Amino acid sequence: MTAIKAPAAAPVRVTAAPGWGTLLVLLTGVFITTLDFFIVNVAIPATQRDLNATPSQVQFLVAGFGVALAAGLITAGRLGDLYGRRRMFAIGLAAFTLASAACGEAPTAGFLIGARVAQGLGAALLMPQVLAIINTVYTGEHRAKAFNAYGVAMGFGGVFGQLIGGILIKTDIAGLGWRTIFLINVPVGVAALALVPRLVPESRSAAGARLDLAGTVLVSLGLVAIVFPLVQGREQGWPMWTWECLGAAAVLLTAFALYQRRAAAPLVAPALFRNRSFTVGATVSLLHAMTMGSFFLVLALYLQQGRGLSALESGLIFLPLGLGYFLSSTRAAAVAARLGRQVIAVGALGMALGYVVLALTASELGEHGAVGWVIPGLVVAGAGMGLVMAPLPALVLGGVEPAHAAAASGVLSTAQQAGGAIGVALIGVVFYGALGTFPHAFAAGLILLIVLDALVAALVQALPRAR
Repeated sequence: MTAIKAPAAAPVRVTAAPGWGTLLVLLTGVFITTLDFFIVNVAIPATQRDLNATPSQVQFLVAGFGVALAAGLITAGRLGDLYGRRRMFAIGLAAFTLASAACGEAPTAGFLIGARVAQGLGAALLMPQVLAIINTVYTGEHRAKAFNAYGVAMGFGGVFGQLIGGILIKTDIAGLGWRTIFLINVPVGVAALALVPRLVPESRSAAGARLDLAGTVLVSLGLVAIVFPLVQGREQGWPMWTWECLGAAAVLLTAFALYQRRAAAPLVAPALFRNRSFTVGATVSLLHAMTMGSFFLVLALYLQQGRGLSALESGLIFLPLGLGYFLSSTRAAAVAARLGRQVIAVGALGMALGYVVLALTASELGEHGAVGWVIPGLVVAGAGMGLVMAPLPALVLGGVEPAHAAAASGVLSTAQQAGGAIGVALIGVVFYGALGTFPHAFAAGLILLIVLDALVAALVQALPRAR
């Protein structure tokens, strides 16, 4: 029971010619799925009150989506190779839209977590298809621009998610409150689905290949075994089962790597990792992603629960972060043309500097100082994010052969989403463990992020020097 045969398909077969309408539809899927990973942060206090959610359930509202997404991405990329990338994109978008409707109607915290996991699985189906389609149907300068647009769309979903969520909650459409942050996906998803058959070209590859079920099980269980104990362990006092899970994760992921070396139709071709740009770039993506979702989570908790801001007020505080991101991301391609790989290092160090300023400011303000003083640190951190996120996909995937496009896209997306889920889990351990006062806990969490960004800047030096 190691594989399922797929219908025969011509290698890298593409039907129809892509245009910028194609990219708009694809990036709509990227934007709403990224938005949903982050937008939930600003609604956490209202959700926690309405559904009586525990601290671990709050973390699972964020991490559950991320781990489901991470666990399914590599397999979803392979499914796109075998059965058609446009088809898998459409199925994933439909599943995500239906799960969003379920989130909006959730009667309990447990139901909402389950619907969030379903959202993550739908997102897992669509996201690697986006990068694979871009890498397959665009060439040259158009490909570089499309990759840059992908990075910008992901960043906008994260950075402006807080403000969008705050506006939706404040508007309180039909008295739905926090539920609107999920229900808004339904009309957007339906509209994008209607355009998929007309604007998105179909492509597939790997003629006669099979789906590796054993590899799917190993990598999925390994990723779940990492995040689940990190989220639950602190609240339960780190019982023995949490350490057993982490040990099992190491065994499962090692077994997956070894199995891929001898599998007839591996989920991830070992040859892919002989590309230094891809291997180092994927690791950089994982570390960077660990800083993003975790930062948005603790910032939302600090602003709303620590400083008493409303969802809209909290979202407005995120606006300077978005301004810094917008200004730097629009110039990131030009900066990358001059600095090459070092644009990522500059961005990571900019984020670290912003977090240092925020940590010092929060400590100085305490619980009663004017919260507007956090704005300079947010602008600096946002500018750093833009310099990392916009050029990173092109840097990682630019040298990947089209035949490996979906597998490489799945691995990169897995690194990003697994990093996000692991980062949320780790910062939850630090933040709630230091929760004497919210400013102190916020500053403690930022120290972890500063270290991670410094590691990103150091690891970038291992990338090839070619621009």
